[in-house]
Amino acid sequence: MSPRRLDNISYRKRIYTGTFIHTPTLGSLSMLENASVGVNEDGVIEWVERSERPIDASQGGGEGESKHGEGGSKGRVVEGKKWEDGVIEAADVEGLDDEGWGWYFPGFVDTHTHAPQLPNTGLFGNSTLLSWLTTYTFPLESSLHSLPNATRIYTRAVASTLRHGTTTAAYHATIHPAATNLLADKCLSRGQRAFVGRVCMDCQSTCPDYYRDESAEAGMRDTKAVVDHIREIDPKAEIVQPTLTPRFAPSCTRETLSGLGQLARDENLPIQTHISENKGEVELVREMFPERHSYADVYDHYGLLGSKTILAHAIHLSDEEVELVRARRAGVAHCPLSNTSLASGIAP
Repeated sequence: MSPRRLDNISYRKRIYTGTFIHTPTLGSLSMLENASVGVNEDGVIEWVERSERPIDASQGGGEGESKHGEGGSKGRVVEGKKWEDGVIEAADVEGLDDEGWGWYFPGFVDTHTHAPQLPNTGLFGNSTLLSWLTTYTFPLESSLHSLPNATRIYTRAVASTLRHGTTTAAYHATIHPAATNLLADKCLSRGQRAFVGRVCMDCQSTCPDYYRDESAEAGMRDTKAVVDHIREIDPKAEIVQPTLTPRFAPSCTRETLSGLGQLARDENLPIQTHISENKGEVELVREMFPERHSYADVYDHYGLLGSKTILAHAIHLSDEEVELVRARRAGVAHCPLSNTSLASGIAP
């Protein structure tokens, strides 16, 4: 079954009525009561209106009033407001319960999540990061070479995040291009905005034989194939975007890091990776990249640190690294639950 393409999706105009809570600016909270929000056929909010008097939509209304279809829930008056191509009564209207206990709020944005690790949710044990990877993560992720297994896990992962209100997610997938493409297809078919990346890991000393890219060249070829697939199913990147995903510096050879940096520049692609989650990891980077000043400098040197980069965890950054990350305008996803569960530390 082919994924749903955006140019084949047809929506009706809709007006949502009720109480809306949102954060228009950082640090501020706004609540709109008795409000109406008009959403056009492309799923874009076209207008927002507040009204003082709710009406019973089952009794209808003239031009400029919201009208419900079947269901008998409440509507709101929107005085004289029109769509760009007609009056508002051409729209369906949806409201929450009539008791006043419900409200709308913007969807959550998860800036760092591993879709294939859903079955490991809540499994903490006594592991720290590096032992966790070899004991739990790599065996599970390697199993997604099986598309039926990938279908089962990714279907649940996307459904679970949506069910909990996450309408945008930055997903790490696995090394498998076909399974990563499948995850992108799932996100598009469900309408979940997503940054989807095939995990790159080709370093023989840190990645197990059964789960790593055959070579830097093979990894770059598979990455490019995933980028091409996602751009084919969503050419305008309105829902799903391909994202370059070196797992973390120790899992990648210099050839892979260099190739990903070049691809990011050539194709203007976002990047997601991990940094300074664990003190042992930081020391490992120091040993593997002695020519670089710091963990952050490794990414910066290879062109992977910029305004379109998400750095996961970032617990043990030095002051110099903090300034470098700030200067490059990269983003940080702190992941407090994971940091606590694996005793990695507390992000400053």
